[in-house]
Amino acid sequence: MAICVVGHSNPDTDSVTAAIALAALMNAQGKEAKACMQIAADNLNPESTTVLKRFGLAAPELLEDAGGKEIALVDFSDLAQGPANLDKAEIVAVVDHHKIGDITTNNPILFRAEPVGCTGTVLNKMFKDAGVAIPKDVAGGMLSAILSDTVNFKSPTCTEDDKVAVSELKGVAGVDDTDELFMEMLKAKSSVDGVPAKDLLFRDYKDFDMNGNKVGVGQLELATLDQVADIRADLMKAMEQVKADGRHSVLLMLTDVVKEGTDLVVLSDDPALIEKAFDSKLDGSSMWIPGMMSRKKQTVPNLQNAFGC
Repeated sequence: MAICVVGHSNPDTDSVTAAIALAALMNAQGKEAKACMQIAADNLNPESTTVLKRFGLAAPELLEDAGGKEIALVDFSDLAQGPANLDKAEIVAVVDHHKIGDITTNNPILFRAEPVGCTGTVLNKMFKDAGVAIPKDVAGGMLSAILSDTVNFKSPTCTEDDKVAVSELKGVAGVDDTDELFMEMLKAKSSVDGVPAKDLLFRDYKDFDMNGNKVGVGQLELATLDQVADIRADLMKAMEQVKADGRHSVLLMLTDVVKEGTDLVVLSDDPALIEKAFDSKLDGSSMWIPGMMSRKKQTVPNLQNAFGC
């Protein structure tokens, strides 16, 4: 039975391409593996769809139930972000770049998590450590993921390791202009025309347990905030629907990549707590936070501190 390599729910480009890359590495090392994701290919976000098409990569298979399967996790290690019955699966590997989650195993496994901007950067090292050449199409996916996760090196999560990985992968992938690649991805990622508000909220969204409180944080990376000016009310309605499903707070990061900041939209049982977390005041339902680019490094840690995690 093949090992199912899967990323987190509501997968982003790193989650999708990391599953492809780790499966490729495992197969090259004689372990039968296949790339999977928790949504159907038709529901994949526009950026990831663009990347797969550009580099000729097949979308990972749909995995809805992990029970009884051998599973390798990429880009997460939280049970809540995994497929159904993940606690009944045999987890054989984790490759990540986030905080360590609540996954536990009965046996020792490969666990590699590094404080870098992207899982693709960790996987680039793993291919080199194993002496395995990265296929051209897989390198293109990994390259795209690093550019996306680091916001073309603008995110505070970006490290020198990420820059080194990009310089190596661009040659393998045959990409001369990484700025052009990033702008192609940004154009796809920031497209909102005709997309239902709830789909936009869930385009890049994660739930977190904050000291017993369920908190959801979504992020839309935009070329300009004007792109969502006419749909803010619809986005707020979508947030209300999601919050009503047992959440203490739902936040949506409207990140302006050009201005390098985030208009943080907040719906919470305790707005004052959210204001305290970011040392800012809400203007209606949102607050502008200059320099905020990263959910992982700038949003979630502040929330965890405020909730006493």
